[in-house]
Amino acid sequence: MAEFSVAAVFSSNMVLQRQKEVKVFGKGPEGAQVSVQILGKRFQGTVKNEAWTVVLEPMEAADGLEMTVACAGQEKRFTNVAVGEVWLAGGQSNMELELQNAKGGQEVLQNDSTTNVRFYYTQKIAWMDEVFFEKEKNTGWSVFGPESAGAWSAVGYFYAKKLAEDLGVIVGIIGCNWGGTSCSAWMSRESLLEDADLRSYVDEYEEAVAGKSEEQQIREYREYEAYDAAWNEKANKIYAERPDIGWEEIQEIIGKNIWPGPMCCINPFRPAGLYECMLKRVMPYTMRGFLYYQGESDDHKPHMYFKLFSRLIRHWRDDWEDDEMPFLFVQLPMHRYKGDPDYKHWCLIREAQMRVFKTVKNTGIAVIIDSGEFNEIHPKDKRPVGDRLERQAMHLVYGQLPAKEAFGPIYKTCVHREGAMELYFDHAEEGFVVKGTLQGFEIAGEDGQFVPAKAELFAGKIILRGEGLIKPRFARYLWTNYGEVTLYGVNGIPVAPFRTSFQDSAQESGVREIIIQQVMEL
Repeated sequence: MAEFSVAAVFSSNMVLQRQKEVKVFGKGPEGAQVSVQILGKRFQGTVKNEAWTVVLEPMEAADGLEMTVACAGQEKRFTNVAVGEVWLAGGQSNMELELQNAKGGQEVLQNDSTTNVRFYYTQKIAWMDEVFFEKEKNTGWSVFGPESAGAWSAVGYFYAKKLAEDLGVIVGIIGCNWGGTSCSAWMSRESLLEDADLRSYVDEYEEAVAGKSEEQQIREYREYEAYDAAWNEKANKIYAERPDIGWEEIQEIIGKNIWPGPMCCINPFRPAGLYECMLKRVMPYTMRGFLYYQGESDDHKPHMYFKLFSRLIRHWRDDWEDDEMPFLFVQLPMHRYKGDPDYKHWCLIREAQMRVFKTVKNTGIAVIIDSGEFNEIHPKDKRPVGDRLERQAMHLVYGQLPAKEAFGPIYKTCVHREGAMELYFDHAEEGFVVKGTLQGFEIAGEDGQFVPAKAELFAGKIILRGEGLIKPRFARYLWTNYGEVTLYGVNGIPVAPFRTSFQDSAQESGVREIIIQQVMEL
């Protein structure tokens, strides 16, 4: 018989979502009555199949509350409870990047005295054993402080801080992210198997573990963890003395880096692994919506990302039983490692993200193409990311910011002229701003051979011409993994990268993905 418990995501200092029915849930003995008391009101439910959910009526913003949950003669008491806005911050390392490691983060930690942002971090353990459940009991919501907030998501903090100021309520962030993870790690196995393309993630996993017992998989992964820890210790010593050393050279000195280790039942990067061990552990905590920053670790299958990402959004909304739950995400910035050619696969990820924004309802996109760093996949300045996500929320979710302040220019359509192409943009009615020397536009004829284009800027429109090109057919802008960003809207948000037509043939796309996959596996 299950003992009475409240899900770990409920703790003192927690933030409950305002103006929505709030679900409180946990485990308990079959048939027992559960009561939840808050703001002088009592709500009840019954344990069924050893699980219970009690639904609270909508509440307005408040702070300093107490909530008690009672069942079978036991009572759990939570203090300093707030009612405000709650968002889940999902994704991989750029969402995970901690405030203490972000640009200006140490200054924030030492000087900020905010009381209107709180944080819950879903524990990062990728295998549910006894240790998992014991450690989960010690998780809880934290309030801002120099020590407690250092490990918070920098993007989540900057987003929440600005949102709290603009709305005048406390904002809670549920961190649910893990560096290096594919979209497939955050989806159920069943959702991946539904589609012939998406099931490739599961098929590759099954091939990797074929013929291996669970014990063998765990043993091999523990051996990898020991090797990886020793490798990183050696690498850190070398980097301290030679910070500019190349990736290939350091591996020649200390051996091959084999991250992320053998795929197995406890590898955090396995399909559906973190969906089970992290996302489901906070499901269905009542929230306003999702924040998401991911895509880097699916760049080996860029043509699949639109389908994969769209499915994840529908999946999460289904889990929270809300078809229109706001989903705000970050478009990938500029990035290329020094030793890599320009595969242009990040271009395809960015394009897929923009397609999701344009085709999936109640989504918002933060364009941060200007916030990347050359040879660094983890740009440290997260304030613009949080700010642009917050602008999306204030416009799309709360209706308190006009579109012209929330969006930079986004390509809409084009008209073909003799010797020119006219490109039309949303959110560019007041024109464009050039910083430096305008560059990044390319134009091509029917042969698809792109050449640099000269651009004339007008309100809401750009006219492109290519030298000697009489009948231009295709155009694109910043179609590169990494390049200089010089064109912005008047609000300081950059023009989103684009191409006017998906002219890559299926054969070319397949060949490119095979090459990228082979390089990543070396």
